[in-house]
Amino acid sequence: MLRITSRPAWALAEAGLLPFEKEIEKDAATQTQEVAMAEPKAGAASVVTAKQIAAMLAEKHELSKKQAEALVSDTFGLVVSNLIGGSKVRVAGLGTLQVKDKPARTARNPATGATIQVAASKKVSFTVAKELKETI
Repeated sequence: MLRITSRPAWALAEAGLLPFEKEIEKDAATQTQEVAMAEPKAGAASVVTAKQIAAMLAEKHELSKKQAEALVSDTFGLVVSNLIGGSKVRVAGLGTLQVKDKPARTARNPATGATIQVAASKKVSFTVAKELKETI
């Protein structure tokens, strides 16, 4: 099993390295917490790409963008190759990726009503880490 144990996602959020940060306000009268998403930082998109992650890493760790892009690309490549090899990939604080087998099954075409046989296949599943689930 490949284990990536660098800083968990919630720690990145606390450090301000993610494009969205959570703001938590506590109402003194009702003792309830209100959680609201902050507005995106200038230039941030609703989807973060590998290139954007590399740029954030380059800035944070004083690397060139090419070095950071190579590290991100190699990391994702290792994740994919380990999944292809049958290993689970656990990223501390984020979750676990694994390949699961889907058995063959009978399905129905909704347009015609005809039954068809769907072949067995594999899928990648992701299970969110408990820490991240509680943070979100």
